[in-house]
Amino acid sequence: MTLLSVNLNKIAVLRNSRGGNEPDIVRAAQTCIDAGCGGITVHPRPDQRHVRPDDVRRLAALLRGRLEYNIEGNPFAAARGAYPGLIALARETRPTQVTLVPDDDGQITSDHGFDLERDGERLRPLVAELRGLGCRVSLFVDAGPQDFERAVAIGAERIEIYTGPYAEAFAAGDVHASLALCVDTARRAQQAGLAVNAGHDLSQANLGTLRAAIPGLAEVSIGHALIGEALYDGLAATVRNYLQILR
Repeated sequence: MTLLSVNLNKIAVLRNSRGGNEPDIVRAAQTCIDAGCGGITVHPRPDQRHVRPDDVRRLAALLRGRLEYNIEGNPFAAARGAYPGLIALARETRPTQVTLVPDDDGQITSDHGFDLERDGERLRPLVAELRGLGCRVSLFVDAGPQDFERAVAIGAERIEIYTGPYAEAFAAGDVHASLALCVDTARRAQQAGLAVNAGHDLSQANLGTLRAAIPGLAEVSIGHALIGEALYDGLAATVRNYLQILR
């Protein structure tokens, strides 16, 4: 079954909007675990607008030896204030997986992936360092033609397909071309020897179609829609709903 990793960034956004410690991100993670999720995802950023370095550390203590921990971020973003940098956080917390994403402070959310032909050699030493820490490395990529052999050559083990355009096309009722592009991207990556993850704007409405179309989809990372839906149905019930879709 495709693993569900719940992204808890929006829990941190809600907490930060008021200050203090509520809602508690660790309690939210435990609720998701109790509901049966297979992993927890966080995406700390240098401006600390949502998940903070201390959250990353607290979650590492909760998850170690229990289930998958996926930390996303830009490996080229410099340390700033309390943010030590993505590689330094991985060195401290030893997550199961690090997903490398080419975002910057000006982006509200991730909106594009790496160009492997352009970025591959720059990523190579960082991938090697993360692999040396025992972390699986996944590269965030756009759906479409990519040099996946290059991804393998620099040491990546997975890609994560950016599914924002797929979700937009699904909502507009014209999903065929976007879905076909995701499917073709997954097939090419798998043929090169990479496992395939997917994430961004996936929801209960559009997840089943994507999951059915991509054989061997390893993992989906879902946060924004899942937390929004949980406002109506509860966090545990919403996680169980996603797990039922993935089954």
